[in-house]
Amino acid sequence: MSYSAHTTALQLASASMGFDHLFSNEISSAKKAFSSDSGPFHAVGSAVCAFLEASLGLETTKMAEASRLLALAETSSRNALKAASKQTKSRASATLPPGLEFEILHTDTVVLLGITHALSESILGYAQCMYAMNSAHGKFSKLYKTVFPNGLDNFSTPSLTPTSWTPSSLTPSPAGTPTLTPKTSSANLSLEVAARPSMPPAKQSSSFFGFGGRWGSKSSSPASSTSSLLSTPSNAQNPTEEADVEEIENVKNLIIAGTAFGFGLFNLVFSLLPKRVQSVAGLFGFAHSRSLALQALAVSAGYATKGEVHGVFAGLVLMTYHGVVLLLLGFQADEARIVREYEGVVTAIEARYPKGALWILNRAKILRMTYQPEEAIKTLTGGLQEVKETESEEGGESFKQADTLLMFELGWTYLSQRQYLQSADAFLKLTDLNSWSHGTYYFISAGCHISLALSAELSSAEKESHLNRAQELLDAVPNLLDRRKMGGKDLPTEVLIKKKLAFYKEKQRRLGGDEKRFAECIRISPAEELAIFWNTHTRISPSVAEAHIQTWTALSPPVLIDSPYISNTKSPSTPSPATPDLDTPDELALRLLLLGIVHRSLGCVGIRRRNTVPLAEPVSSSSSLVEMPSSADTDESTASVTTSTSSFSKSDADLNRYVENTSASLRASRELLTAAHALQPSIKVSTWIGGVAMFELAVLDLKEVEVEEKKERKDQKGTTSSSMLSTDLKQKWATALKSARAKLDAAMALAPNSVDLSSRLDSRVAMLRDEIGMKATMIDVTL
Repeated sequence: MSYSAHTTALQLASASMGFDHLFSNEISSAKKAFSSDSGPFHAVGSAVCAFLEASLGLETTKMAEASRLLALAETSSRNALKAASKQTKSRASATLPPGLEFEILHTDTVVLLGITHALSESILGYAQCMYAMNSAHGKFSKLYKTVFPNGLDNFSTPSLTPTSWTPSSLTPSPAGTPTLTPKTSSANLSLEVAARPSMPPAKQSSSFFGFGGRWGSKSSSPASSTSSLLSTPSNAQNPTEEADVEEIENVKNLIIAGTAFGFGLFNLVFSLLPKRVQSVAGLFGFAHSRSLALQALAVSAGYATKGEVHGVFAGLVLMTYHGVVLLLLGFQADEARIVREYEGVVTAIEARYPKGALWILNRAKILRMTYQPEEAIKTLTGGLQEVKETESEEGGESFKQADTLLMFELGWTYLSQRQYLQSADAFLKLTDLNSWSHGTYYFISAGCHISLALSAELSSAEKESHLNRAQELLDAVPNLLDRRKMGGKDLPTEVLIKKKLAFYKEKQRRLGGDEKRFAECIRISPAEELAIFWNTHTRISPSVAEAHIQTWTALSPPVLIDSPYISNTKSPSTPSPATPDLDTPDELALRLLLLGIVHRSLGCVGIRRRNTVPLAEPVSSSSSLVEMPSSADTDESTASVTTSTSSFSKSDADLNRYVENTSASLRASRELLTAAHALQPSIKVSTWIGGVAMFELAVLDLKEVEVEEKKERKDQKGTTSSSMLSTDLKQKWATALKSARAKLDAAMALAPNSVDLSSRLDSRVAMLRDEIGMKATMIDVTL
């Protein structure tokens, strides 16, 4: 195999068509394009298709195919690299080693293989992942030092200039030693400017990793060190001289975006692995910086506006990360900036691929995270309808795994709105879209019918109908759980479900009922219980939160904690039933936990921000960004919230009552969560509750001071930066940040060691620690 720049360029042009199709949801056309050639770019394209199907669908058969194709792509790219390396004589006077683009492809495949292994959530899978990461670690370090010898701090691209960075706040990194000063973090990466360039519609381009973009002599502001690094002396005997200027520029884009993407992805994946796995990896000498990972991904994502494939994937990784931070943590050091960055990446990519399910999904997530659930539902249902119409008109296979994510998000969004029937239907439809844990989908759907059976608004006949349907679904769950194993082990969610089914049956027997009708004894919806792990109850409207409180406090025994939203508190006049609805510490603790979370949500109504431009509306190409004020430069008072009816339902337009009850709501939340944690020694089955309750208390520590900070800004009637907070408030922040960190330590100490959902808590704790550190840096507080 010989190395020729011109031949390589032709292969890139052919393979680029496959990625255009893939990003536009046309996976059958993408696979056809990738199968048209046996070169490394096409091999990687085929492997990426399989990887996305496996990672998004979490299907065993797809994972096996992804591993096979990734192994083939690894071999193909390695052979291409060897062939290119033989050109060292003709490249003697060139700056970069020959075949660097193939080395980037090779490291891509190694990391993707590692991630595929880790998706099994098994010890063997994690071990295989770390082996792959160990193999890639040296390659990434070498690539990074070659392409970014002075680090990323002062690097910029034509399409992405991190305008929020201030040179005075940065300490230049020594060559080959990328570091970030404390003031440089993911909160300082303003990706919204990626939406600035006029975005042409997707089209077939002449390059695989570039769509006609120019970088170098025609760039507006290239980094000087990288510009010279990627320039080849005119008298060099360089095989890339066979290619034209545009093709050379496309390879440059590949080298920059690919190196930044791989380096960033490596560090981010490692930073999110469970701590016990990280400790083992430390033996290999691995170190990571999540801030640096996000910064590298931001640099790569800047090339998404050119259609550079690594840039698009970097954008997808950033979307996923931002969505997780917004969804799972409950507190963000600077939420507005995260949303703005998230919005910028989504806007840039969806402009090129408006029919791509992945971008529709993330648009909907932004809407849900900014308290616009009805708009999110419209976006998701519209996307699903468009998929059907496209398949009907054009035929062929759609990107089913991406479509599945739309339905999955729709199910949770419906559940967050208490639209139980729609949620139940959405989760059942997932069983027709993928094979991932049908038992989990049935369990959630059954929980939705339980909620309807417990509803006070329905007739007795309707309640009985929903109870029967719930029992049918629950009866089917055990067989569905036994069908599928991941790495020879049960999925964490399925472990929890099996425990709950046994718990319900035991309770029904204890109450003297028919065990075959155990759904009759369920008083708290299993769907609402699983929703705790997706943190669905944090970003809900006040009316939904209040409806939840009424449902859960109607159960006996009464909740003996004062709250402006609990009507039956300490009401001795009503005789207690002989057998209370909730008669175990597990159930009582679960109710307390749920009530504590929704009370905190109500207590934070007054600090919810609104968008000056609805995120559901497309951004004009002439607009620099979607203006969303950050926490450091805007008044997020109650007045600003009440003017935005799009964030809440019409019944919530007048929020004065909720704002007036802020202190009482937050106090009740603390008492409820503390009571849930106190029951931990008595809990028999739901042993995860104590750790989650402590995590939620840590979030509450932070939200209480955030409420005070927003009030201080309002009282000052002007814009203030975080560094200008009063001494008293800074001290309160310091106390809260330290208290939250201590509670996170306690939460991890309570996390069960068995296979359950504790790994999700592990990740949440790790990310919240980052936010705590970021907030401390923002307000100049030493912890």
